[in-house]
Amino acid sequence: MIALVESGVGSKEPTPVQMLQKTVSASRLNCWLQCRLKFFFRYILKITKPKTPALHYGSVVHLVLQQWNMARWRKQPFEITKLRQVFDAGWQDQGQIDWEREEPDQKTSAWAVLEKYFTDTPIKPNELPEAVEVPVEADLSIHGLPTLIGVLDLVRSGGKIVDFKSTGKTPDNDMALHQNGLQLDCYSVLYRESTGKREAGRELHHLVKTKVPKIVITEAGPMMEYQRNRLFRVMESYVNGLDREDFVPAVGMQCAGCEFRHECQKWS
Repeated sequence: MIALVESGVGSKEPTPVQMLQKTVSASRLNCWLQCRLKFFFRYILKITKPKTPALHYGSVVHLVLQQWNMARWRKQPFEITKLRQVFDAGWQDQGQIDWEREEPDQKTSAWAVLEKYFTDTPIKPNELPEAVEVPVEADLSIHGLPTLIGVLDLVRSGGKIVDFKSTGKTPDNDMALHQNGLQLDCYSVLYRESTGKREAGRELHHLVKTKVPKIVITEAGPMMEYQRNRLFRVMESYVNGLDREDFVPAVGMQCAGCEFRHECQKWS
């Protein structure tokens, strides 16, 4: 029997569904809640799509903020010229994007909103981060759930979790917390599992790319017990839905911006 296993005879590779049941992330859960057929196209069939202008915009902004946080982590002086070099290199590395002649304006907008953040950020230059871009995981098997995985953008001194968002319109604080609550709760579970401590709070730092850029900080306290229970129930739904292969469409206003709209129209 040992020889058979070692040679691969009789062994069975796990299916994509079985692999997805082992771990879960905030992005997977959010996609699952948006539309299970979209989840199927993205995570089961692994259909890739060209990067959109908005996605590239956000990823470059995130890259520069990551470098800014890492510089403070290393106790390096703030140098706007180096961050501009990071920005220019990141913007250039874009692949095939259909800009519809808007690339120059979008690039100008992205750098302007970063400059606004560096000017108006509530984070003081001498505040050392507790963590920057740290991959973490939480074993939730005791609850009958998959391992939760994720990356913490920034943990400020004292245990305050920060997530950066780039957006085209000024957010409403209540709606921002409602729409991003699941992600923030995932971060809280990950932080507590990795440190053994309760987070001091959570913050959404919105970089608003309006004509006159602005920064909006949305604050939330530490995760409450009911929020943790709510998250775990969502995970249960995720696991049970995968078991049933419950990949059905959720048609609505969100379909206008879905990259899998044409695949969805052909689904049966």
